[in-house]
Amino acid sequence: MGLSAHQVLSEISFRTSRSGGKGGQNVNKVSSKVELNWNIQASTLITDEQREILLNKLSHKITKDGVLQIISQTHRTQLGNKQLVLEKLDELLESAFKVVKKRKQTKVPKGVKERRLLVKKKKAEIKKLRGKVE
Repeated sequence: MGLSAHQVLSEISFRTSRSGGKGGQNVNKVSSKVELNWNIQASTLITDEQREILLNKLSHKITKDGVLQIISQTHRTQLGNKQLVLEKLDELLESAFKVVKKRKQTKVPKGVKERRLLVKKKKAEIKKLRGKVE
């Protein structure tokens, strides 16, 4: 059920703008900040089941219109930020579709129970010996 950023590349749009922060003249001239937009609601590459999973698990990154937005401005180049945004999308898709196994409950082993009772008896004996001797 896995999906990757390269499979949905045809439905992704990128928008660039100028980054804030340090960089001197470079910041004022170069549009290195990259914003990835993918309309999950209108996507034809995913099934309805996958769409529900994505809308539930990635709700904090999805707008009211059903558009997934990922922004990067850490690199000084547009290409570096574009690659980072695609990596983030891959990680998000991988984590969203990861199936968590349900934990099987097991019995407490007999040896563990016996050791616990033995420790309790020793502690009780030590405390009993602390009492007054008459």
